Amino acid sequence: MTDQRPSLMELAVAVLATADPQGKVERTATAVALWTQGLVDIGHAQAPSRPARPERPILLSPGAMPKRSTGPKGRIALIHALAHIEFNAIDLAWDIVVRFGSQMPRAFLDDWIAIAAEEARHFAMLADRLSIWGAAYGDLPAHDSLWEAAQLTQDDLSARLVLVPLTLEARGIDITPQTATRFRNAGDTDTAAVLEAICADEIKHLAAGIRWFEYTCAHTARDPQAAYREILATTFTGTLKGPFNLPARAEAGMGESYLAPWLT
Repeated sequence: MTDQRPSLMELAVAVLATADPQGKVERTATAVALWTQGLVDIGHAQAPSRPARPERPILLSPGAMPKRSTGPKGRIALIHALAHIEFNAIDLAWDIVVRFGSQMPRAFLDDWIAIAAEEARHFAMLADRLSIWGAAYGDLPAHDSLWEAAQLTQDDLSARLVLVPLTLEARGIDITPQTATRFRNAGDTDTAAVLEAICADEIKHLAAGIRWFEYTCAHTARDPQAAYREILATTFTGTLKGPFNLPARAEAGMGESYLAPWLT
């Protein structure tokens, strides 16, 4: 009798094809469990050009996003924006698995599948904070810049690693500790604890990004720091600027030499 169990790649594409946030979290948990238990083969599948998205939130360009207010509404807007980042991060992890995983060592798959699990947990924690305040993911508009970065790097693993984990997601490591401190100082220790837990995981994610970026550089005889700067110059449309959380970045393996041009 033929085993009809889906492959890892088919499970990953199923997550990407799921628009409902809770369904995306649940399908991630299923795929992660089957992989970690050794119950699925890697297999083959084609990554979609972009993942399925719910009807809400409405997606705007970054420049069209409304300014955040202060007080309770500002708190909700900030956590909603972070939830949107984590929602995208679930898909980014599965997309890198499908697009590039079959070309890489098994440890690469282990890393990014673990990251997918943690991004799903982050989204669920932030969505829970919103629900406690009488809000929900989708109530406010959001922007699509993370997925635009993914589309720019859909055929180049090194560029994907530079643009997403090493640059856009690393920015969260720079600013999240300060955000957590503001919540804690305002007496919201529960939200502060959620943000601190997310930041600790994101340091591990940056470490994975650095590890595999340096792996790709070693296989193409490129200097990682020079390659990082070259790729940024050709693919990053934003501006890289501090302050940088240098101790946390160093913990992840991203030493100051990567950021030397921006530290002067």
